[in-house]
Amino acid sequence: MTKENRPVQGSESAGDKPARREESLGESIRYFCVLLLAVFAVRSLVVEPFNIPSGSMIPTLQIGDFVLVSKFSYGYSRFSFPFSPNVFSGRILNSTPHRGDVAVFRFTRDTSVDYIKRIIGLPGDHIQVTGGKLILNGIEVPRTALGHYEVLDENNRLLSGERYRESLPGSAGRPTVEHDILKLTDEGFANDTPEYVVPEGSFFAMGDDRDDSADSRFQGDGPDDLGFVPMQNLVGRAPIVLFSMDMRHPAWQFWYWPTEIRWNRFLHPVR
Repeated sequence: MTKENRPVQGSESAGDKPARREESLGESIRYFCVLLLAVFAVRSLVVEPFNIPSGSMIPTLQIGDFVLVSKFSYGYSRFSFPFSPNVFSGRILNSTPHRGDVAVFRFTRDTSVDYIKRIIGLPGDHIQVTGGKLILNGIEVPRTALGHYEVLDENNRLLSGERYRESLPGSAGRPTVEHDILKLTDEGFANDTPEYVVPEGSFFAMGDDRDDSADSRFQGDGPDDLGFVPMQNLVGRAPIVLFSMDMRHPAWQFWYWPTEIRWNRFLHPVR
């Protein structure tokens, strides 16, 4: 072999390096895109975590709970997807919610805001609160006193009242839904309402903290009035608390984090 034909030592590896770098960069971008697509698909179609910022669902849900929401429980609307793209109306693979479900849905006056409440009434149901007691289709919903209950709300106010176990009739052949509620008073409009008839395509939602919840009992034009909620606004059902933190200290005070974890609420079922 002549000197001119002899391969230059190291020329092959030197020539491959840029190509390999390009290939490595391309693979990284591809994997990142696949990961984003997978996260988008899971959050849109399967499950999504939600934080509980207020006390309207006390004692069932505590401030600082992180609930896992099943996105496929009721089918899919545009509100099932990030940024709520207005690409279709109604629901795909629609499934009617059940009375007693704890559900996440979009606020009727601002669909960029998520709400979580209990579904009390379905289309055709007659709902009324009289003397602080829930009346469903002309029958008082049974409840059992569980004793005194105190808790701080999101504004650090003391909520002091009575805890009850309410027995809400199930729907579509399902059994009675036993769940706890908090009653602070039997006075005021929210405890003596007119009778509401839930229209087709909507549901009636209430918070389990019955006297500290802006819900379907409020049907006016106020900025916090929820009214009847269109089925299209449903995001999903909340069957479980993933984990929970008290969060009484600023987030930067990380040394308090271990003491703020509510260990007894890990994977706590929502009833």
